Amino acid sequence: MPVGVTELSRDIHGLHMMIFWICVLIAIAVFGMMIYSIVKFRHSQGAVPATFDHSTKAEIVWTIIPVAILVGMAIPAAATLVKIEDTRDSTLTIKVTGYQWKWEYEYLDQKVKFFSTLARDSDAARQTGSGIDPSSVPNYLLEVDKPLVVPVGAKVRVLLTSNDVIHAWWVPAFGMKKDAIPGFVNELWFRADEPGIYRGQCAELCGRDHGFMPVVVHVKPQAEYDSWLAEQQGGAAPAAAAQVENAAPVTAAAAE
Repeated sequence: MPVGVTELSRDIHGLHMMIFWICVLIAIAVFGMMIYSIVKFRHSQGAVPATFDHSTKAEIVWTIIPVAILVGMAIPAAATLVKIEDTRDSTLTIKVTGYQWKWEYEYLDQKVKFFSTLARDSDAARQTGSGIDPSSVPNYLLEVDKPLVVPVGAKVRVLLTSNDVIHAWWVPAFGMKKDAIPGFVNELWFRADEPGIYRGQCAELCGRDHGFMPVVVHVKPQAEYDSWLAEQQGGAAPAAAAQVENAAPVTAAAAE
């Protein structure tokens, strides 16, 4: 299990390793006692079976110890679960909508929206009879035409839904995966501490091209993110104006 690059992924990894080592110690104690008893009290050595059938002290011990272990694991696990669901105080809210077979990203406060689909070189190489060697394509089936872009160190709230069937948005380095369900909004959050490119996939079988809708997130320094955002907003304004201009003659004709 990778440590990841977010606060939550480190918490989950730490919790996982803590419980793993507790289980290892329990296994060593249980199997050690069992092997010791098999060797020490075997019939060939003249061992005589005990005749008692009840021990209150033993019952108290084997009740208290497991309860204490379970409580010791439950407290940090509950704290981590509460933290996973706490999307308050986010600096950026992005609506992610799953489609067959692409993702739509909408920056709710920044008025930026776009689709993210499998990169053209990967799409071309995966076609039967294309003659393209997949090994010659960088990040084959894991690259997109337009990645999600977020600033480093920002708490990003993601609202997940779907336009058709159930999908799942998953980026292993973030330690987060949640289903995108039609007619329902799921939430998750992440805060990436290191700039970089992080890749994931749809993790819910969603039809024919399920394996061809990757997730790519670019985590950029704040200045680079601001520059990218300004570029996206600048490109959105002319597109919106063009739509209004094209719609105007139709509206006028309808009025006549």
